[in-house]
Amino acid sequence: QVQLVESGGGSVQAGGSLRLSCRASGYTYNYIMGWFRQAPGKEREGVAAIGTGSGSTYYADSVKGRFTISQDSAKNNLYLQMNGLKSEDTAMYYCAATRNPGLALSPTVYRYWGQGTQVTVSS
Repeated sequence: QVQLVESGGGSVQAGGSLRLSCRASGYTYNYIMGWFRQAPGKEREGVAAIGTGSGSTYYADSVKGRFTISQDSAKNNLYLQMNGLKSEDTAMYYCAATRNPGLALSPTVYRYWGQGTQVTVSS
């Protein structure tokens, strides 16, 4: 069983930065861990993911060059550094984990989810 707790969300002006953290409890080595977001009235979408064993990273086109996913294996933490934030990045952000090596940015392959942290970007 894996439990995930996100933190670090908040309100920021366009062009600003935020760093999201996800604290994982339980064994997550060789998992895929990802960040997803969901804006009101929209479907949940994959933002970034990382293989905890391989270190391979995956990004949605909309965030490439602006967001960076990373992990601290010793602390079992996952991070999302978000730079150059835009109003369209406003959403609830979720941390998720899976052992399924399927599409890393597809929400359907993820079994474990956190409760989310809100990111609001004002223009």
